[in-house]
Amino acid sequence: MRHTYECPVRWADMDMLQHVNNVTYVDYLQEARIDMFMAHPEFAGGEELAEGVVVVRHELDFVAPLVFRSRPVLVDAWISEIRAASFTMSYEVYDEDASGRRVYVRASSLLAPFVFATERPRRITDREREVLSRYLEPGVDRTPVAADGSSQYVFPLKVRWSDVDAYRHVNNVKYIEYFQEARLRYLMHLHREGDTFGGIVVARTDVDYRRPILFRLEPYEVDSWVSHVGRTSFVIAAEIRDRTGSVPGGEVLATSRSVLVGFDQQTQRSAPLTEDHRARLLDELGAG
Repeated sequence: MRHTYECPVRWADMDMLQHVNNVTYVDYLQEARIDMFMAHPEFAGGEELAEGVVVVRHELDFVAPLVFRSRPVLVDAWISEIRAASFTMSYEVYDEDASGRRVYVRASSLLAPFVFATERPRRITDREREVLSRYLEPGVDRTPVAADGSSQYVFPLKVRWSDVDAYRHVNNVKYIEYFQEARLRYLMHLHREGDTFGGIVVARTDVDYRRPILFRLEPYEVDSWVSHVGRTSFVIAAEIRDRTGSVPGGEVLATSRSVLVGFDQQTQRSAPLTEDHRARLLDELGAG
């Protein structure tokens, strides 16, 4: 069984290509997840599940661009795996009409129940397991993305007060935004005068959450590098680090792998990377 959430599409969700920005989809998933826990009376203690979980991992595959319109987009949410102290929620963001289903994003979130008063995880209760099992359906298998390499660009990350949630942690959605900001700065850094770089879009993003990010005046750092280069796509890996402590090289707070694809805005289809762009990326791959 699946839960379906009607998610509003806002004008502010759009990017420069007039598509819903890849970061915004994570917000859609969060809204669908909370709606699922809060909307069904069979979720005894649904408020606890809605508010008392932490995200351990997000996986997103971007299938087709979604453009602005007045009607909501549909988000299906279901449970694809249950373990002792965590569970996986899978999602599809889509439209459906007489001609069939058009999927924009397939995604999953690994979630762990958490007691914020003690800052400790907890096991899933028998009642929670029984209710979650009613929504159990298979997820989608995925192949891992290459992350080999070492830091080639460091972006200073300033946390805004508005990034912090009710538990005084940076909200999980903001991590995706942080990695996007660092990635764009890295790509701008690679550009040389006279280069011809084509358009790109994000095809896939995986994020692992290791430690909470807290508000502070001193910036964190995002290390980025190129871990794979193909003809039409490439991978940028990144880590958010806290280098203020005693851990050599800094403590890793989150990691990311993003697959980016060349994109032709006229045809709205994937396209080969330009020679200049691919050459710069291959230089970075060799350096890493």
